Amino acid sequence: MGVAYVAYYRVSTAKQGASGLGLGAQRLAVSGYVASQSGELIAEFEEIESGKGADRPQLRYAMDRCKLTGATLLIAKLDRLSRNVHFLSGLMEQGVPFVACDMPGANSLTVHIMAAVAQQEREAVSARTKSALSAIRSKLALGEEHFSARSGRQVSRLGNPNGLKVRRPDLGTAALRSKAEVFAASVLPLIGQIQSEGPASLSALAKRLNEMRVQTARGSEWTPMAVKRVLDRAAGAMSE
Repeated sequence: MGVAYVAYYRVSTAKQGASGLGLGAQRLAVSGYVASQSGELIAEFEEIESGKGADRPQLRYAMDRCKLTGATLLIAKLDRLSRNVHFLSGLMEQGVPFVACDMPGANSLTVHIMAAVAQQEREAVSARTKSALSAIRSKLALGEEHFSARSGRQVSRLGNPNGLKVRRPDLGTAALRSKAEVFAASVLPLIGQIQSEGPASLSALAKRLNEMRVQTARGSEWTPMAVKRVLDRAAGAMSE
């Protein structure tokens, strides 16, 4: 029997497929590598999250599965995770064996160097954030308008909820809808895989997703209604 692999796929947005770093491209690279090694892909975990996301539950599940089964963690591109401090530190601390399809010869020294670079980048991001907040404070002090990119509301004072004045619900709603659609797009292939094994009710789908340790967008367990929302959202996106 060949080496057992657990695959982990990650992208920042659902639109990254066009760049060659999308989930489809990663799956193709992983399947090709497994075939070349006469190995066995025993589990797959995928995650869509921004660079700001500190918690990556699917990555944690993938490493847990490796430890439970003795499998090797397989990723498509090493540079896609070079800024992920949690991934790199987790590999070093937990001793999970891993292989990157584009750099199969990478070793512990490679990971240590990447972790150092990732730490430097994290500090640079923190400095840029502080600089941006300072610029907003200066802008408000001059009486200029500033709108929150996240909520679409006008901000008159940082750090004070009472400073939110003019509402832009159209922007806030659009952001929430986009986030929900991205999550649905990430889960739909997994639901399709389960359905390909045979007819499955909403309850059966929810049970299977929970057995596979896949979390909902809110980090909770799946219910039949949660599955229905994902399917309805996917159907709505296809009809638009």
